[in-house]
Amino acid sequence: MMLRGKFPRTILASVFILCVALAWDKAHALADDACAAGDRYCRSIYVVYDSWHAAIVLRYEDLTIQGLPELNDFPGARFVEFSWGDKDYFPDPNAGISLGLKAAFWSSGSVLHVVGFTENLETFYPSAQMVELRVALPAHAQLIAYLSGSFARPQTGSARSRPGLVANSRFYPSTHKFSLLKTCNTWVAEALEAAGLPVWPGLVITAGQLADQIVKVTDAQ
Repeated sequence: MMLRGKFPRTILASVFILCVALAWDKAHALADDACAAGDRYCRSIYVVYDSWHAAIVLRYEDLTIQGLPELNDFPGARFVEFSWGDKDYFPDPNAGISLGLKAAFWSSGSVLHVVGFTENLETFYPSAQMVELRVALPAHAQLIAYLSGSFARPQTGSARSRPGLVANSRFYPSTHKFSLLKTCNTWVAEALEAAGLPVWPGLVITAGQLADQIVKVTDAQ
């Protein structure tokens, strides 16, 4: 009886220790990758979101064709936006409830939407929320690796594309699976986690939940 009484407590203690260790690892990674304002060896990650959708924006000059061959489609851009969604719902500006349900429960694939632009961020996103996160070069490289790995490419060359939703934008097939539990906001959270930031993608479905996670990151920085 004593063993049966102690066993659950042992499991709970182990789970608690594991959670603490994971939290410490995330905090330690942030400490390693955090950057002071104005540090020229750091890079900016911009997270842009509205009430339902989120995207990552990077400076074109911080990217390479070798890491992201799709950049060839955006010559002259100052910034590049990356976002992700269901392959049928996302590209359709008139998508209704039926496509939304299909995306949530029976998605047949996903796409990346990439936009190149030259305007200032505040001009290009006049009504969206925007947060700048500063990270060290290794963390920035890890983020780019995550973005690059999201493209479904042939054995050589860049991913095939089709016209996007706005000027100078393209859709590309993606390797990830969209669902009710993995939305565009989850994908952004995963990208930030790949950069070593203390974000928990499993707790992110909505843009509001993503915003809550980003607040913790900015507070830690």
